[in-house]
Amino acid sequence: MVHKVIAPAGSSQITIQTGAWARQAAGSITIQQGETIVLVAAVAASKPKEGLDFFPLTVDYREKAAAAGKFPGGYFRREGRPTEKEILTSRFIDRPLRPQFPDEWLNETQIQCIVISADGEHDPDVLAVLGASAALSVSDIPWGGPLGALRLGRINGQFIINPTHSQMEESDLDLIYVGDERNVVMFEGAADEISEADFSAAMQFAQAAIQPMIAAQRELVKIAGKPKRTFEVSEIPADIITSAKEIIGDRLIPALTVEGKLAREAAVDVLKTELTDKLTEKYGEEIITSVLLGDIFYKLQSSAVRSLLLDKGQRMDGRALDEIRPISMEIGVLPRSHGSSVFTRGETQALSMATLGSIEDAQEFDAYTGGANQKQFLLHYNFPNFSVGETGRISGPGRREIGHGALAERSIEPMVPLKDYPYAVRVSTEILESNGSSSMATVCAGTLSLMDAGVPLIRPVAGISAGLCTEYDEKGELKRHVIMTDIMGWEDAFGDMDCKIAGTEKGITGFQLDLKLKGIPLSIISEALEKTRQARLKILKMMSECIAEPRANISKYAPRIITLKIPEDKIGALIGPGGKNIKALCDESGCEINIEDDGTVRIYGTGEEGINIARTAVEALSAEIKVGEIYRGKVVSIKDFGCFVEVLPGKEGLVHISELANFRVKQVEDIVRIGDTFPVKCVGVDDKGRVRLSRKAALAERDREMKNQSEETSEK
Repeated sequence: MVHKVIAPAGSSQITIQTGAWARQAAGSITIQQGETIVLVAAVAASKPKEGLDFFPLTVDYREKAAAAGKFPGGYFRREGRPTEKEILTSRFIDRPLRPQFPDEWLNETQIQCIVISADGEHDPDVLAVLGASAALSVSDIPWGGPLGALRLGRINGQFIINPTHSQMEESDLDLIYVGDERNVVMFEGAADEISEADFSAAMQFAQAAIQPMIAAQRELVKIAGKPKRTFEVSEIPADIITSAKEIIGDRLIPALTVEGKLAREAAVDVLKTELTDKLTEKYGEEIITSVLLGDIFYKLQSSAVRSLLLDKGQRMDGRALDEIRPISMEIGVLPRSHGSSVFTRGETQALSMATLGSIEDAQEFDAYTGGANQKQFLLHYNFPNFSVGETGRISGPGRREIGHGALAERSIEPMVPLKDYPYAVRVSTEILESNGSSSMATVCAGTLSLMDAGVPLIRPVAGISAGLCTEYDEKGELKRHVIMTDIMGWEDAFGDMDCKIAGTEKGITGFQLDLKLKGIPLSIISEALEKTRQARLKILKMMSECIAEPRANISKYAPRIITLKIPEDKIGALIGPGGKNIKALCDESGCEINIEDDGTVRIYGTGEEGINIARTAVEALSAEIKVGEIYRGKVVSIKDFGCFVEVLPGKEGLVHISELANFRVKQVEDIVRIGDTFPVKCVGVDDKGRVRLSRKAALAERDREMKNQSEETSEK
């Protein structure tokens, strides 16, 4: 039976339907706003794989070209590997869903979201988050939802729920917000320097706006929901936990507070090895499996770290809760990069390289669901294994790297003046060392490299993360919490939150919240925003001491740009048949030449000589032949009475036979052939625009100049 519920979404509405399609899935729905429809299906294995010590959740979001009535690009005309948008959407669907599953649930679970209709205005990405919540809610898979999800824009100070692509062009906020009835669960997005107060107000607005969406899902569960599965909950035997605590004693905290990440890990590994040996000796290998041992040691380690934070207000590296790790930075570290920097914060280090290119270097992509189809500013993030002192598979960027790069990119992009900037800009960041929040280090390093490259940023951008450690009472009410500024790796691993905030001295430009909890009060986020604001201002001050403003001149290795304007009716002449003329000019000058429909011509080149060659050729298209000027012309036709010479593109004049040489010429062919080039002087233009040229006069003027130069040399 088909069941449907409707939830308001600002001036529009969202329809969620189940029971019609994909009925063999554990839970399936279609979700629709406007004419955009997403199919979401959730399935789970009947039992966990043996020896599994993690929850294997896979979220996959795909946009089908047919949904927009288009063919996929590429040779095969078929959708292939996921696009960057599909990967990023899969990630922000996964993040709020994952904490809602029971800790003991280890059955492989998959959620697939397929865009089957796209109207080009309503973005399906946030609908997929809401749809995934609905599919899990009506399924038999154990899950703690439902959740509400929306995109929030702001136009002229007014919040807009799930704005269309057209509206987003005017919005100064792009907030993806996910929450439950009481708490925030996840957010991410970008803004045009929004203040902390306005950002908190946006989240309060979003929290209220998602409540009808949650209510609609609860209604759907009542009429179409399946009973949730039961599953085995395995607990660590109490006697084994007791033995483990006795073996470790009070040595874990001293090991956790050893200075330096690698030394700290080594000290903890010694205790783990000892615990393994003694528990195995006491209980046997059949009971003390690697999975059980991992659970035991994680529990002990987590308890110790959280006790340090909550009971003593102490961090593993000895810092105060709001203290930033030592920071150092340097610019211009690489000789051939257009801009470069190294930013080090504690044991996290990022090397960024900025590259300027022509507009043709901008990234183009298929945009089946609407929105922009080109990116002029790119930021790519790479995380090699050596950055954490480990070995591993070496391959292309994974989903984490793409996600971290996107966060840094959208944090810096609002400060890059792309509208009138004639360059495409790319920042490539290599993480050389990592112990927490390398994405925020990338924001700082990327900003420095852009300023070193001479990119005229509106204001510098810095990023910092805040962590959280909480304690709840038996009723599930928050008892106490601490917020840590600039978290390191183990504070992230054993803590409850990673809240990344980037921005300028004026406001927030990028943000992302990851939680291990099912949700937290918005009051904690407001507290974290203030702490990150204070830390951000400190970092920006240090960055200004390294470089106060973008360099006035770009690198000598970066392409120079000359912008010219030609009449629109001359564009065809510049391009030539099949692009023949423009290709020849590019080859001759060594420059890249871009031509826009309005006649704007941009010449990109690194050599002054090549730029001048290209500029002269382009300027010649709109130039007029002037009397008295000398040109280098090309013979295009020969007559009995003389020859016609092209001196400017599409403009020619007659060299009469009497003007070919300073002696009597019997036949034109005795002096010139078609295709010959030589200097000619314009000696007249009649009232009908006919041009008279003289090779004889040009040669005479050349001879006079040579004679004058010779006399000047003799006098010296």
